[in-house]
Amino acid sequence: MSATTATRSALSQTSVWASTLARLILAGVLLAAGLLKVVDPAGSVAAVRAYELVSSPLATPIGWGLPFLEIGLGLLLLVGLHTRAAAIVSAFLLVTLLAAVISVAARGLSIDCGCFGGGGPVASGETRYTSEIVRDIGLLLLSAWLAWRPRTRFSLDRWDGEHLA
Repeated sequence: MSATTATRSALSQTSVWASTLARLILAGVLLAAGLLKVVDPAGSVAAVRAYELVSSPLATPIGWGLPFLEIGLGLLLLVGLHTRAAAIVSAFLLVTLLAAVISVAARGLSIDCGCFGGGGPVASGETRYTSEIVRDIGLLLLSAWLAWRPRTRFSLDRWDGEHLA
């Protein structure tokens, strides 16, 4: 084996492990977010309404549906099934959530994002928009990495007939 081939192999293995870590982190965050919201659908709907971005009739299906979308994506990522597709959908979801948080900050609204349950109006000094935006950008970067490099260990996806686990 040449030095170039050995280096490529080592980089490939590093990439697989980095992708595995990204997949599991993203799965954990999505599952936590969805599970914490699914037990309180009224709170989830109230959190959606607090953003003042959609009409009240639309807030209800969004508030009820979002936790199930997060749980579904989290489960797909956890088991490593349709990893690239789940990462891409997660990225679109995160871009939407980022835009919503940036929007409320720009409009001067004071809300808790409701990302992990709860949500709704808070006192003006109690917002955490900067940390929420930084967190979501980090998760977006993980999603982008995973969409680019979906090959992971311990997954139900199969790559080129190889069994990586």
